[in-house]
Amino acid sequence: MTTTGDDSPPTRSLQKGSAELLVLAMLEGRDRHGYEIAQRIEALSDGRLAFQAATLYPLLYKLEQRGLVAGRWVEKPGERRRRFYRLTAAGRRALGSQRRAWRDFLDAVERVGQLGRA
Repeated sequence: MTTTGDDSPPTRSLQKGSAELLVLAMLEGRDRHGYEIAQRIEALSDGRLAFQAATLYPLLYKLEQRGLVAGRWVEKPGERRRRFYRLTAAGRRALGSQRRAWRDFLDAVERVGQLGRA
């Protein structure tokens, strides 16, 4: 995952730590293929976050091995075969847990860093 802004080591570290949450969140509402997941993240972040295939697909495979997502190949006439991913029950639980952890973390950072909105 990359950003279009500051790409310093701390920024890359934050992005890497949030990648799993972002991908799981993109699968919460519906099945998606990898390219669609990447495009949706980029669109919702106003271009600030972007996944490269070299980052996204290994993460999807890891999530699948852990049972958090399930993939299936879909073929449509006139289109190339795509692997669609869906969130599993374990993935929904993991997403909820990660959201709680991120909310707590961001709250603490906001307080300590005095990042409150004016």
